Amino acid sequence: MLTRRDAALRLDIPLEMAARHGIPGRLTEAELEAIEQDPPAWLVQSRANRTSSKKVWVSLSCVVCGFSETARPKKWWPEWTWLVCDYHDPAQAPDPEDGFARREVEGIGSRLVALVDERP
Repeated sequence: MLTRRDAALRLDIPLEMAARHGIPGRLTEAELEAIEQDPPAWLVQSRANRTSSKKVWVSLSCVVCGFSETARPKKWWPEWTWLVCDYHDPAQAPDPEDGFARREVEGIGSRLVALVDERP
């Protein structure tokens, strides 16, 4: 059984849209495959209306421990070099390249910190 969130990830739609259009809280792999093979009109239109190639969901992974999650990207997220869990010491990530300074941005996903390497 798959959850509505799993279905939204696979269909690359927001969770709210999945609920609004009647994707059940639990569905089988076969039911989801049927939606993918013969998408309803609202899904076809949603995909056609998408003006950018920006994904609805992104995969986030900690460079230290490998923890990963999928989240909706936020407009304020920076372009990061590495992600680490908020309880890791950022020094555990690979060092920035020579000539680059590192800053930290908290609040990426549920518990990640972005390490942004930039030229000063």
